[in-house]
Amino acid sequence: MAAPQALLICRSSDLEDGGLARRFEIAQADGDPLPAFVIRYRGRVYGYLNRCRHIPVELDLQDGNLFDLSGHYLICSMHGARYRPDTGYCTWGPCRGQSLTALDIVEEDSQVWLNVMPA
Repeated sequence: MAAPQALLICRSSDLEDGGLARRFEIAQADGDPLPAFVIRYRGRVYGYLNRCRHIPVELDLQDGNLFDLSGHYLICSMHGARYRPDTGYCTWGPCRGQSLTALDIVEEDSQVWLNVMPA
């Protein structure tokens, strides 16, 4: 991937299926970075802004620990909202029916990238 169009997040091998998320920040024009994360779920990589849809807090209390014990849902540590890892859709909690903000993530050449200039 060309450097001006993508931000390298991590190596593919850094993401274990249902394991810890890799946190990163997205620079904004106003200088305030947006917290974000990538995860691997059922073999695919997904990325979202790290903001609960109920209130704008980061989902994880412990860095990168987002999956519930079953490994099938992302959990907000603040109030327990449960999100599907593959869609970001909230299935339980005060923000049920809303979705996390998805990011355009590309996995290629054993690396995970954020596409900062989607087509």
